[in-house]
Amino acid sequence: MAEQQPGFDAAKYKNAQREQWNKDGAAWRRWNPTLDRWYGAATRQMLDLARIRPGQRVLDVAAGAGEPAVSAAERVGPGGYVLATDISEGIVELALQVARERGLTQVETRAMDGEKLDLPDASFDAVLCRLGLMYMPHPVTALREWRRTLKAGGRVAVVVFSTPERNIWGAMPASIIRRRAQIPPPVPGQPGPFSLGGPGVLEGLFRQAGFADPEVRAVPAPHGAASAADYVRTAREAFGAFNAMMAHLPPQECESVWNEIESSMRSFESPRGFEVPGECLVCAATK
Repeated sequence: MAEQQPGFDAAKYKNAQREQWNKDGAAWRRWNPTLDRWYGAATRQMLDLARIRPGQRVLDVAAGAGEPAVSAAERVGPGGYVLATDISEGIVELALQVARERGLTQVETRAMDGEKLDLPDASFDAVLCRLGLMYMPHPVTALREWRRTLKAGGRVAVVVFSTPERNIWGAMPASIIRRRAQIPPPVPGQPGPFSLGGPGVLEGLFRQAGFADPEVRAVPAPHGAASAADYVRTAREAFGAFNAMMAHLPPQECESVWNEIESSMRSFESPRGFEVPGECLVCAATK
């Protein structure tokens, strides 16, 4: 299974990711309550499958602005330890603020590349990664690294998005942006939101990384809001990848693209509000 297409510059891509999240991390944190509503069920399923218990040491890779590190810290309790890591220095600072606001002194943060962990072997009981693995250029390399840091019998659990047709919240805006910005469709093996969502893909990666019997569950993740306009406001601020795709367009054109996205999204409005389909996959395995 190819990990990326020929000619893909992984180092350049990672630098762009770091810069994007250093810039957009504050918005991701600001929208945390909304994001937790959308992804909370998948997060809880991941923590359950990781079998997080009091007193454990947990590593959160691509931790973002505090989840799932904070939820994991609440489960391990004051006798446990959670290390939240992310490629973006700015966003792990936000994660630490969130943890301290909740009084969770058992959380530490470090900026770190999820594919190359500066951590000792066999030092954690569980590794978590929510909505991060699909953006990594070498997912098997990442999983092998996470496996290396696990104690024998430790668990890895990840959340990724499934396929575009099951995640209209992102697929519809992305297709509009691609058309308007004249961006070619993603090449198989290229990192992206839906790159690991196809049937058997996650299981295959886990097996390549040395895990036996990975377990995968599909979890509905509908994206609800008061209206299409409210949804687009969240997407504009919290989903930096959409803005990155339009970075070369003039501001007036970007505004026009967002107007087209909002217009398309109105088909998901009803008297009860706005809800657009989404689905996550949760995968877990034991070392």
